[in-house]
Amino acid sequence: MPRKGAAGSFSGPLTAIAVASIALGVLVMVMAISILRGFQADIRGKVVGFGGHIAVASYGSARAYEELPIEADSLLVANLQATEGISHVQRVASIGGMAKTDDQIYGLLLRGLGSEADTTFLAASLVEGHLPAFGQGGGEVMVSTTIASRLRLGVGERLRTYFWQGETYRSRAFTICGLYNTDLADMDELYIVGDLAQVQRLHGWSDQQVGGLELTVADFSTLDATTQRVAYQLPFDMKVETIVGRNPALFSWLDLLNANITLILGLMCIVCVVAIVSALLIMIFEKSATIGLLKALGTTSASLRRIFLIKAARIIALGVAIGDVAGLLLSFVQLRYHLLALNPESYSMSHVPVEINLWVYLAISLGTIAVCLLALLLPTAYISRISPARTMRIEN
Repeated sequence: MPRKGAAGSFSGPLTAIAVASIALGVLVMVMAISILRGFQADIRGKVVGFGGHIAVASYGSARAYEELPIEADSLLVANLQATEGISHVQRVASIGGMAKTDDQIYGLLLRGLGSEADTTFLAASLVEGHLPAFGQGGGEVMVSTTIASRLRLGVGERLRTYFWQGETYRSRAFTICGLYNTDLADMDELYIVGDLAQVQRLHGWSDQQVGGLELTVADFSTLDATTQRVAYQLPFDMKVETIVGRNPALFSWLDLLNANITLILGLMCIVCVVAIVSALLIMIFEKSATIGLLKALGTTSASLRRIFLIKAARIIALGVAIGDVAGLLLSFVQLRYHLLALNPESYSMSHVPVEINLWVYLAISLGTIAVCLLALLLPTAYISRISPARTMRIEN
């Protein structure tokens, strides 16, 4: 009977190959899901940063170019803030205009935010300078690096702007206090961000009139149900839209990416199953004489199958553990150092995003172990067909 390390023994090298294959399969699965979830979260966060999860506006408003005011009194804001599932409410308003330098004219939208604005996204996108003092009525604005580059302006310089109001226009000179970059061309090429009071004055609105309200939900998975609850709180002349409804093509594309992940998970599971089944069959063939002897001594086939399943489970667990550790290390390195870069013009981000979720690691690990063990039930059934008399005769 071949011994471990003896010439002609295949179980040792094949076991190592099985461990490596399972580790590679688990690594690919956890990294694929981590990158996909990171990509979806990054894109969703950028879009939400410029529109919230839920938008409340006047029925007569088209887009930010043609806003009609709504009365955002403190009672309405308080009721919406108290709605189940809502974590934040902020007032916003926009007005279309253009910026002019000595040699450039550029169309843009001034987005105004109030004192209660959630500045987390803007702070994360800040490249240079500082945020405007929202709620102070000042004349500072944030400009994207794209607009600043095209206008050849920088932090601290004056930005001359002109905004339409009916058949006339109003001019304003803002001070650029900061530069931001989101890598989303639709946002970076269009928006400058300033104080809500500035937009209200340009429109000729009162302090309670705004272009809309942006609401953030505590749990994105409850978006539709929360939107229904918000709709019940609104007067008849206001409408409500979700971020998904306002960007259907984008979110359909993000959902379509899930199909690719399903295919990757399926292929990697097949790789893991083939590797462990091959290793187990070789082990059974090499130990057939020992199996026959043990059967002759009274050992049952069920006991022998259990022994080989435990051996295979150890191989699977080792491969899964190595794959998980490698996945965590690669994820932490990418989060810290951004080694894998992307073209922002093509992917709307400068590096590969990664989201580390331990529940994903646990689900993939347990799923891989379960699938592999189920697949081993068939090859271990071969043990029942091994005859003690035949194997002992062949050994002699």
